[in-house]
Amino acid sequence: MARIGINPSRGKTLDFSPARTTVAVLVYAPYQAGYFQHRLDVTRMTIESILTNTHEAYDLLVFDNGSCPEMVAYLQSLYEQGAIDYLLLSKQNIGKLNALRMIVDTAPGEIVAYTDDDVFHLPGWLGEHLKIIDTFPNVGAVTGFYIRQRVAMSSTSTIDFVEKSGLIVQRGLLMPHKWEEEYIENSGRTWEVYQAEVDGIEDIIVAYDGLEAWVSAHHFQMVCPKTVLQEVLAEMLPTGWGEHVMGRMVEMDDLMDAKGYLRLCTRQQTMRLMGNALSEEVVALAVQTGLSSAVRVVKPRARSLMQRLADVRLIRYALQKMVNRLYHWLN
Repeated sequence: MARIGINPSRGKTLDFSPARTTVAVLVYAPYQAGYFQHRLDVTRMTIESILTNTHEAYDLLVFDNGSCPEMVAYLQSLYEQGAIDYLLLSKQNIGKLNALRMIVDTAPGEIVAYTDDDVFHLPGWLGEHLKIIDTFPNVGAVTGFYIRQRVAMSSTSTIDFVEKSGLIVQRGLLMPHKWEEEYIENSGRTWEVYQAEVDGIEDIIVAYDGLEAWVSAHHFQMVCPKTVLQEVLAEMLPTGWGEHVMGRMVEMDDLMDAKGYLRLCTRQQTMRLMGNALSEEVVALAVQTGLSSAVRVVKPRARSLMQRLADVRLIRYALQKMVNRLYHWLN
């Protein structure tokens, strides 16, 4: 059939330009049972904390990596409401690194603020990240919750920069104990395991042009110049595709470090790692920051006596040793 008329868009120019920052969330919940039983609530909290607590201009991009129908329906409802600017739906899990590559290539902003789907964003989080990117030289990644172990991982270029620049530096065990407790709880570690991981590691706080930051970064949540991520991912995925479902994220951190980019963390905590279930503290935090009307908060069930006993450090250590011995005996 012959063409009828002229496309009305021909000759028109866009009256839209993207925000400097694309906030990107990678979502994965294949079913609502077992490890993923509470994932919908956790993901809802992640996205709603972004919508409520981000004060700077941004576009929101969400990539769903083959989730269950309930998760997809939730994301589609947000898109239809206009809360999500770009929604990418994959019918199957294409792997985390491949999904990140697609996110970075799709993101229209010059800054990509990436997050997993289990991170609570505190008020003003984006502005604090951008301050570091705009102040420090050659920044590769900025994160919002400090992890002491990461000082000894993928931080060589940052430490070299600090030592050669003669900057004002604080060294020692500076991390607030409460931050350690939060990290241990939400990452599923014990104090015994954590203490072995951080043994001999000092915290480092550096000041540049009057702005302080921790020397440390991770990959669960990171704000990066898009060009840095493109450079690193292009080298990691030379054919444009990888075969791993998970993994290689530490390799990405190491490669960014090897290329000489700085990896830093905001001086004040601007994120909370939630894990795979909502704790009472995170629920309270949501209410304090105004999410109570925006998100359906599910109060955790009452803890059993055994769970409360396991919170006692000595008892937890004893139970852990029993589990380890049983494992070695059975295997």
